[in-house]
Amino acid sequence: MAGPPIDAAGRLIVALDVPTVAEACEIVRTLDGAVTFYKVGLHLQWDGDVQPFIRELLGAGRRVFVDYKYADIGATMRGGVAGASRIGATFLTIQGSGEATGEAIDAALKGRGDRAYPKLLLVTVLTSVDDSDVAALGRHRTVAGLAVERAERAADAGLDGVVASGHEAAAIRAVVPEGFIVVTPGVRPASAASNDQKRIVTPAAAISAGADYLVVGRPIIAHDDRRAAAEAIIAEMRSAFDAPT
Repeated sequence: MAGPPIDAAGRLIVALDVPTVAEACEIVRTLDGAVTFYKVGLHLQWDGDVQPFIRELLGAGRRVFVDYKYADIGATMRGGVAGASRIGATFLTIQGSGEATGEAIDAALKGRGDRAYPKLLLVTVLTSVDDSDVAALGRHRTVAGLAVERAERAADAGLDGVVASGHEAAAIRAVVPEGFIVVTPGVRPASAASNDQKRIVTPAAAISAGADYLVVGRPIIAHDDRRAAAEAIIAEMRSAFDAPT
């Protein structure tokens, strides 16, 4: 029996990749009523108003994906995740490269304690990376192989999900448990420019491959009509979620 319909609007995460909280606030105002989930990352990290801004978003019933890509020793990881838990973040990223050891990941989970949030997501391979970049780093794997390897590692460690390209989503979905979250960045409508992304997918393709959430930045925030751009992506997502499997 099919489950209840998926709320497509709730699965779109708009990346607030702008240099100031003032600009981010304007984007949120423009998208009010259409979008409820926002990513706050390194663009805003050094704005002095970023923590009050995150608290304001959460206080207004919105969800926040804190994309700081933690990778450090265990004690630091534990403290960082504990801070994100106290502020009420919804998702938080951990860098999937070798620096995030099993001990550090375990410490990150301990930092969350018995709280349900934030969901901890391992970043597999950035969508700006391709096979030649992986080879240049001395890894004798394809991007897809590396992403799947890291996703399996995340699941085995008890993390809640991964950030992964739509190109690897299906292969990841095949090896992780049910309920494991796949968040896909590098999403571009067919008419949008790829910019510095190398492994892009359309919203429908990402969802068909197994993505649960899509992260979209420039195709919305750089659009002349941000709200219309977001609503068009949500409509495409809704069609993909509702398609027979």
